[in-house]
Amino acid sequence: MSPAETAAPPDYADVRWQTAWGELGCRLPGVQSVFESSVAQSLEGLTEPQLHGLWGVGRRLGQLGRGAEPVIAWLTHWPAVLDLIGDEVLDDVLALVQFLHKSPNSAAIAPLIGSLVTAARRLASAEGVRQYLSLLQTFTQQTTGSIHGRQQTQPSPGLLPLLAQAPLLLQQLSMAGLRRWVLHGARVHAQHPPQQVAYFSLQSPDSLAMFQRERHGTLLVDVQRQLGMTQQALWQSDLPLAPLTGDNAAVARMTPALQADVLGLPDVLEDLNGVTGLGRYRLMLLHAMAHRHLSGTCIADNWSPAQRLAVEWFEDARIDRWLLARWPGLRPDMLALLPPVQEGECDDRTHACLRHRLALWNRAVLDPSFALTQPALHDFVRRFEHALDEPLVCTRDMAMLALSFVACTRCAGDALPNVFFAGSLIDWRDDNRHLWQYIEDGDEEDTRSPRRRDAEPELHSLPPRLYPEWDHISQSERPDWVKVYEYLHPSGQASDIDRLTAQHSGLTRRLERVLDKLKPQGRQRLRRLEQGSELDLDMAQQAWIDWRSGHTPDERVQQHWRPHERDVSVQLVLDLSASLAERIPGTDQTVLQVSLAAVALLAWALDRLGDPLAIGGFHSNTRQEVRYMHLKGFEETWGAEAKARLAAVSPAYSTRTGAALRHASHTLLQRRSPRKLLLLLTDGEPSDVDVSDPDYLTQDARQVVRQLQAQGVFVWCIQLHPAHEANVRSVFGEHYTLVKDLQQLPQTLAGLFLRLTK
Repeated sequence: MSPAETAAPPDYADVRWQTAWGELGCRLPGVQSVFESSVAQSLEGLTEPQLHGLWGVGRRLGQLGRGAEPVIAWLTHWPAVLDLIGDEVLDDVLALVQFLHKSPNSAAIAPLIGSLVTAARRLASAEGVRQYLSLLQTFTQQTTGSIHGRQQTQPSPGLLPLLAQAPLLLQQLSMAGLRRWVLHGARVHAQHPPQQVAYFSLQSPDSLAMFQRERHGTLLVDVQRQLGMTQQALWQSDLPLAPLTGDNAAVARMTPALQADVLGLPDVLEDLNGVTGLGRYRLMLLHAMAHRHLSGTCIADNWSPAQRLAVEWFEDARIDRWLLARWPGLRPDMLALLPPVQEGECDDRTHACLRHRLALWNRAVLDPSFALTQPALHDFVRRFEHALDEPLVCTRDMAMLALSFVACTRCAGDALPNVFFAGSLIDWRDDNRHLWQYIEDGDEEDTRSPRRRDAEPELHSLPPRLYPEWDHISQSERPDWVKVYEYLHPSGQASDIDRLTAQHSGLTRRLERVLDKLKPQGRQRLRRLEQGSELDLDMAQQAWIDWRSGHTPDERVQQHWRPHERDVSVQLVLDLSASLAERIPGTDQTVLQVSLAAVALLAWALDRLGDPLAIGGFHSNTRQEVRYMHLKGFEETWGAEAKARLAAVSPAYSTRTGAALRHASHTLLQRRSPRKLLLLLTDGEPSDVDVSDPDYLTQDARQVVRQLQAQGVFVWCIQLHPAHEANVRSVFGEHYTLVKDLQQLPQTLAGLFLRLTK
């Protein structure tokens, strides 16, 4: 045993202290100091059974052999849990602690206990905390490593990061949303421990995307346009509004940040005390913009932190009173969002109470019905009101008044390390960084990440677009899951395509005769135009009759003639996976060569008809790299440049069909054509090297096809491999063509298009 464990027990004068220490019976290092700092409050606030549970469980935790951390966490946090929801969940907590103790995850016992206060405060019921504990146990069972599924030997990689993020997660997600977020990460990253750590640390893109999707409340992106219009109307300003995200989100998620070139706002706000999320955003915006137009800067170097704090409060109060004077309708929302504060809440013998005094003073200057009994605070309310009567009052005046406040109300407890924060966090106010100017560098730790040298720009690719992917197990989309990189395909020799099409000269001649019949004939007359190419005599005569009879004539007396046009836009998507390089049995041609000939004939046919056609090809190398190559655009004619790009196509990698269809349809859906046709030419089924579930990508492609059909896009697949007929039918239903003889592909593809667009 260590000396700390064998040292003589302390001798307390208070019998209750001595009894409690005896029940706790733990002499591990650090436990005694925590016991002494909390025992008085526990003895006063807890019932006798609750006290026995507190000390008895503390003794059991000390006997687990896991060090002092679980005991210290228990003594520190469990009394607060009792105060919030009672001891109904005690047995559930002990069961989970015992479960962790018997597994490789015993290091998570102390963080688990530490997260209970936030869970109790946020979920506000014993049943809610039970659901939280059940979720943690389920997650631990799913992610703890084992040998042959029998003996658990490796701790869960994601449990400690999950518990570290628990306060933020419980604050921002509902219990149902938290469950979906946790189980999604456990399922998707079950075989990748480093990815688990990144996901549950809120560091990976898919983790943040899933987290954003599950958050409840009003998203900044949904109201950004309204806020921008408010800013422009009231301040004639177009200062960009940006969400607070990234490394600082956990600390500053509820605190706006006003800078010279941007206003940072929380990325999501829920309704609070009867004030909508939009109402909270509006207050934040108005307060920050008033600061920007009215507040000056102060030199911060020679002022103490307490003095700077007081200056910020006084200047914030001036700004809020200025807003209320101009827009009195803001008062109900402000008063609803002011946290409750009462005199006497802060004990200056145990806590620093400066923030509490400022909160009392602030409440009095914003709420006329709030009465103060402390003469010093009442005097500063009077002095503040007198300062506001001056027409040229400024930030400097508030600073002088704030310094006087600190000096006149100072007490000995202001130097204590424990700061009393209750009732002092004002919802709509920013962090006031704009008020301060520092002449000399401070000695504070610089937590900013070192600036990285900008990466070399991509020469051929645009920045990736993120697309979701359908998870058929959870029946939900994985947001921002796939990265699609767009390329303009490099060029080869256009003559190669001409040689391929020359091999099908007979088909070309037959197509010419058919295409001539399909070309639109005649003209269409557009009438009742204010501006046209010629006068419409019938409408002109009617207008003259109306004028002579005393009626107002119709001024739309022009007309215009235009040729009849076909009303279809076609997007052709080519599967360029490695299997296209295979040779066709019994011939010296590859699947790719026959496919290119068919595509070239189709492009030639559509060009003669005047139908807009876009051609793109794709292959994939995991979800992080889906390449989509542009071969021909809708507005581009079928000429040497498009042929040269098609000639340079080379097969590689895998087939992530769903991502390619989503990306290709993005441009197709923007076309004004009443009919939109998307053709997929493929020789396999959806697959990729990072997907082990054979149905996953198939179900994703099926979901994409359903979504596109619901949006009015007609999707058709040309399958080159008969063995995959069952797969293509499950994805496209009856909208597919199976090519049994690859030598007939050019004729099949051209005939299919003519049939679909007839």
